[in-house]
Amino acid sequence: MSLSTAVSPKPERGCLITLEGIEGAGKSTHIARLSALLSSLGIAVVTTREPGGSPIAERIRALLLDSANTGMDEIAELLLMFAARAEHLAKTIRPALDSGAWVLCDRFTDATYAYQGGGRGLNPERIAVLETLVQGDLRPDLTLLFDLEPALGLARARGRGAADRFESETLHFFDAVRAVYLERAHASPARYRRIDAAAPLSVVGEQAGQALRDLVETRRRDAGIESGAGSAP
Repeated sequence: MSLSTAVSPKPERGCLITLEGIEGAGKSTHIARLSALLSSLGIAVVTTREPGGSPIAERIRALLLDSANTGMDEIAELLLMFAARAEHLAKTIRPALDSGAWVLCDRFTDATYAYQGGGRGLNPERIAVLETLVQGDLRPDLTLLFDLEPALGLARARGRGAADRFESETLHFFDAVRAVYLERAHASPARYRRIDAAAPLSVVGEQAGQALRDLVETRRRDAGIESGAGSAP
């Protein structure tokens, strides 16, 4: 008599959705709403942020954002960003995706291209080398770009309290950051959805929610699963 051991099928890999934009764009406001939307559609979801998202990465975040570290070397800043990302991927993002959960991440590697590439003026080829080293072939399935004029974003951010090291940068810095975000969105229209972050809150939420519902429906259609559109939270 032979015995066979039933093996549970490996869960389908979850999706990585990233929220990008300059300070004051409203990402943190909408990430909770998007998480609630996914949950309402029966999808397990993990919300996280960069830099940060795991214990060691959060300690690196504190170093990067500390306004006392204004004179940080630009290459050191870039390497710290990817050091935090390596920890974040290992401890939070990859385990969640492998379990079948969807991950909503407040900023990811597009922010490095925008801030360290655009704002600091570092060669994007250097960033690409580190991206491949740290991430392998992992890239976001969907990126929501909350876009608005830097002057408005900075006014919003600085109205919240004391500015961190990045919020203290000049308007020229954030103009360069936004320009790279828009260039990357133009170059990858299948992955990016530009959200007008200057619109009323309800309109911004509907734009972001619709982009997420579209991805859910596409994934379920590809898997042969019927899906209702659901309602935005």
